[in-house]
Amino acid sequence: MQSSSTRALLAASLAVVIGTFRTVAADQPQWGHAWTRNMVSTEKGLPDSFDPKTGRNLKWTAKLGTETHSTPIIAGGRVYIGTNNGEPRDPKHQGDRGVLMCFDEQTGNFLWQLVVPKREEDPYFDWPRSGISSTATVEGDRVYLVSNRGEVLCLDTRGMADGNDGPFLDEGARMTVAPGSGAPPRPVPGAEINPLPLAPPPGAELLKPGPTDADILWVFDLVTGAGTWPHDAAHSSILIHGDHLYLNSCTGVDNTHKRIRKPDAPSLVVLDKRTGRLLARDDERIAPNIFHCTWSSPSLATVNGRPLIFFAAGNGVVYAFDTLRTNPPPGEVLKLSKVFEFDFDPTAPKENVHRYNSNRREGPSNIYGMPVFHEGRLYVAGGGDLWWGKNEAWLKCIDATALARPGAHPLASEGSVAGAEGLLWSYPLEKHVMSTAAVYEGMVFMADCGRTFHCVEARTGQRLWTHEIKGEVWASPYVADGKVYLGTRGGAFYVFAARREKKVLAELELVSPISGTATAANGVLYVATMSHLYAVQER
Repeated sequence: MQSSSTRALLAASLAVVIGTFRTVAADQPQWGHAWTRNMVSTEKGLPDSFDPKTGRNLKWTAKLGTETHSTPIIAGGRVYIGTNNGEPRDPKHQGDRGVLMCFDEQTGNFLWQLVVPKREEDPYFDWPRSGISSTATVEGDRVYLVSNRGEVLCLDTRGMADGNDGPFLDEGARMTVAPGSGAPPRPVPGAEINPLPLAPPPGAELLKPGPTDADILWVFDLVTGAGTWPHDAAHSSILIHGDHLYLNSCTGVDNTHKRIRKPDAPSLVVLDKRTGRLLARDDERIAPNIFHCTWSSPSLATVNGRPLIFFAAGNGVVYAFDTLRTNPPPGEVLKLSKVFEFDFDPTAPKENVHRYNSNRREGPSNIYGMPVFHEGRLYVAGGGDLWWGKNEAWLKCIDATALARPGAHPLASEGSVAGAEGLLWSYPLEKHVMSTAAVYEGMVFMADCGRTFHCVEARTGQRLWTHEIKGEVWASPYVADGKVYLGTRGGAFYVFAARREKKVLAELELVSPISGTATAANGVLYVATMSHLYAVQER
């Protein structure tokens, strides 16, 4: 017979097990919640605060590079995050590189990395030391990513630890830097989809991949294959729908900031996830009116029984496209079918937009954050460009259900009948905005570069409360366990109660700037600064 102390111990153990199952939700295999991109998680039991100095509420800490602008992704027992090579993990990889690191979810142990040499055409093509700023998307045993070179890659989640699976076998050539150039061997002209035949430069000794290197399965070069011209950093979060990859092309201005080098470039592309073949692109002639770059990733939702891709382009217009229903024959590229477009800033100039560079009073709008779909509505933040544009910015709510109805006006703006129907409300922000919205229990949370955090009524756009924060915000607010987590470029990390009345639960000083959004998965919160990744768990 069990003693009372034994029964108590068993009961306590059972309570711990039940509590564990209750607090664990799921992996976070892409940026934002599912296809809708809402920055809300169903995780429970997350801590209000943590302390890197004392280790309080820290499960583990991993060293990154010296600049990290990516958001951590957690799937299949592994954590993926883009960074730079400021702190080389492997002595054979030296110098400025883009890096995707993979860690063990439970221990934080380093498993493998993708190392990508910088482009050499122009520093504005691949900004120095910025690393890989795109966020990975994971499905099964595949990792999909846009590198700092503007290449879409499909990687094996296991890396080279189980060998080079192919069909791509040229990882060594792709990692190798040509003597004196800082660039890898160039692909033979005309090659678009890998396995690419590479032309090794004279005198270059090809690096040999090791067990901690990435295993590349295929590569598609957006520059040579789709005719794009990335700017500063290729920043994208790939959306997977069936066998198709939807992603923003990252095309933009050249180093003068007044010229579109590739005016025929697509802004939204669709690839075959199995092979990397280009299947479709937009046909909206967006590129000539891109004010800076195409940094907003697409979202997806079913509206009126119709799956739609929502895309905020670099010309300040929000588009809706039908999803791709069939693959074209080899060699053919389809044009995406537009359902509607919504001019985010209808009073802004629409021609010769680059004459407004450095004009902080007037000019076109740009959109950095993703469009969030929630209960028939789209929540989009945008306005003047952070580096080159006017100070005005807004959070707007669009009636996607009304605009997607058959027969609705295809061009919606505030100055048209369709726009009056499409625009539900507009909320002014303090200054430039780079964040994606978090819509939760009738509230919308948003942060801007005017150092203000906003809580807005989701139905009406009325202000509920604001809070002054330390530093600009490049990340997005993230809701989990009834809390809102937010990091700033000033190195501050805030935890708010996700309520209609303001309550600050914690304000932490992490010293190093924060660019990426916090992420929660399997009972753990992940917070990345420029140099460290923290796995935070209630202790």
